[in-house]
Amino acid sequence: MNITHLQRFVVVAEHLHFPRAAIALGIPLASLYTSIDKLEAEVGERLIDREKPTALTPAGTALLRDAPRLIADAPEPAPAPPVPAGGKAKASKGKGRAPIVKGQPKPYKKRQGR
Repeated sequence: MNITHLQRFVVVAEHLHFPRAAIALGIPLASLYTSIDKLEAEVGERLIDREKPTALTPAGTALLRDAPRLIADAPEPAPAPPVPAGGKAKASKGKGRAPIVKGQPKPYKKRQGR
């Protein structure tokens, strides 16, 4: 079970309001809906009744009781590998470059030479 999805479910269950839960988590609303959908697919049951007003289903209530234990028992995430210094240099696109023209060029613009 993905712990991130479970943590997001707990916040939604506390707020019982998706937009407020997304603000509390600091993530986009679409990501929150996707996380809950993936958790429901993994569990195999609907956890949240999304009709007005938002409420937990019996399966959601049972998962909410077990969620703190599952989150506490989860292993620590692996540290991210260090990013090597440097990188690929990118060309600067100054203001003097002409845009790519498709079709007939505009009459007041000069064509870009090659």
